[in-house]
Amino acid sequence: MAVGPVDVYIIGFPGNQFTGKIAPGIIELVDSGIIRVLDLLFVIKDAEGVVSAIEMADLEPGTGPSFMSIDIAQPGALGQDDAEEISDDLPNNSSALLIAFENLWAKKLVGALDEADAFVIDYVRIPADVADAVITE
Repeated sequence: MAVGPVDVYIIGFPGNQFTGKIAPGIIELVDSGIIRVLDLLFVIKDAEGVVSAIEMADLEPGTGPSFMSIDIAQPGALGQDDAEEISDDLPNNSSALLIAFENLWAKKLVGALDEADAFVIDYVRIPADVADAVITE
């Protein structure tokens, strides 16, 4: 079975404010079969620089953010090591959401490459803000 490429996004939130406003967009991508969420990890750095991580599996259903409705395929794939890795880049009094997801839309391409005995040498993802600046000019 072909597996699509996996991305890990690190999304920052100044002032430790998880508003939940990005959840509907992610839920829509999951519901439409474009991505499959493998794991989510909340990383919080307080005003003194102390870092803590909250895994989705540790939250009680109905007590967490709207992300709780997302089916997590690989709970525990992201953990304390990942939180520590990003902690130096995370300013005090801010948070991050780490989300690992499989790009289901690319599974057919992966399968076609396999059938053709071909392979991806490399790929580059252009950040949305950079693409927007180039495309809209």
